[in-house]
Amino acid sequence: MMRLNELNQWINQQLLPSISTELDARNKPSVKTQKSIKLSVLTQFFPPDYAATGQLIEELVKQLGKQGVEVEVFTSQPGYAFSSDTAPAVEWADQIRIQRSRTAQIWTGRIRGKAVNGILYTLRAMLYLLRAWRRNNILLITTAPPFLPVIGYLAYLLFRLPYVCVLYDLYPDIAIALGVISKRHWLVRLWRGINKQVWLKAKGIIVLSPVMKEQVLAHCPEVADKISIIHSWANPEAIVPIAKRENWFAWKYNLVNKFSVLYSGNMGRCHDIDTMLEAAKQLQDEPIQFVCIGGGAKREDLITEVNRLGLNNFTFLPYQDQQVLPYSLTACDLSLVSVDATTEGLVVPSKFYSALASGRPIAVICSQTSYLRELMAEANCGGTFDNGDGQGLAQFIRFLNRDPQIGELMGKAGRQYLRSSHFTPKVISQQYLDVLQQALLSDQIIARYQSDLK
Repeated sequence: MMRLNELNQWINQQLLPSISTELDARNKPSVKTQKSIKLSVLTQFFPPDYAATGQLIEELVKQLGKQGVEVEVFTSQPGYAFSSDTAPAVEWADQIRIQRSRTAQIWTGRIRGKAVNGILYTLRAMLYLLRAWRRNNILLITTAPPFLPVIGYLAYLLFRLPYVCVLYDLYPDIAIALGVISKRHWLVRLWRGINKQVWLKAKGIIVLSPVMKEQVLAHCPEVADKISIIHSWANPEAIVPIAKRENWFAWKYNLVNKFSVLYSGNMGRCHDIDTMLEAAKQLQDEPIQFVCIGGGAKREDLITEVNRLGLNNFTFLPYQDQQVLPYSLTACDLSLVSVDATTEGLVVPSKFYSALASGRPIAVICSQTSYLRELMAEANCGGTFDNGDGQGLAQFIRFLNRDPQIGELMGKAGRQYLRSSHFTPKVISQQYLDVLQQALLSDQIIARYQSDLK
């Protein structure tokens, strides 16, 4: 008789791929199948927080709701919002039920504070599941905070509730790469052991790039059949190219008559800021302005260094409201995306996709092995530069400044690539829906098999 682990492997390797092929052959899954999904999404960040992960999840659940999925989101009180540090404990938006933890965010700018916030939210998430697990038949759990997927593992053990993990970042690998902890530390061994158990019990694992999949398989090759690569995305209907002379944001910050290089988003420990600074030093006497919008651990250090060097070609602005993004993202002549070489394959910059939607050329700073180089080559929308190659970046900026028509062609190519490669909310949400359907089906088959054995 087939054992349970053999059955699970057969489902993943043979049955589910055939079902997936059948679904792809149709225009969309049946309404009956869609309505059978009652999804609970666990994520610490959700609007009014302006964290990119929260905004992406909001767009995803709205699209899933349109496809008939009953969605409930459990999140935290905002810690990165513009107008308020509190939000309703329960509210409905576009037929999505949103429930928020009573735990507020504290010390959001410090590592220890973020860790405390993550722990408090995770504990609240466990209490939420104890009360609400009967309302849902599957969980979608993010790595915001990094140890949150443990809740899915516990929910499966306690309630047999299937779960799918979305891995935005890979921990403890990031902490090791940044020198926060030694790879030989006992906590690393414990964390990786927990990760392995979480991934083995998960009904699906979503990663954001091929390199991230390789990183997961290096630690747990047994989960190869349940990993799906689903890229991040941007909405080309919401972010539409706007000429700088017609853009109020560009006028407000005096960017219309200067070639402007935009870095929009988190300036965190996983991002290469030094290469941008080196390029700015070489361009300080030219009519070129660097605009840094956002926050992060490296932002204050960058401001300090800019002031020390006496550079006047930087403009620093805070995170912008979601309604302002279509204007801020298009108020430039070049979008900048960077990943630190030490964290290559461990994080994926979501800002790359919104940069594609903006219709502006893109400069990507990354390692030579980065998957971003392949995407940039396919899109033909700009240039890629090694970490530390500030001179090469400066030369590229000069080139675009001299020939704006080339930049315009690159921007159009990038936007077309976003559409043709299907990095759009509607298409990406369908990919998420396929994973959820397969996860539910796999769990139902195993449950029937166990019942028959009894």
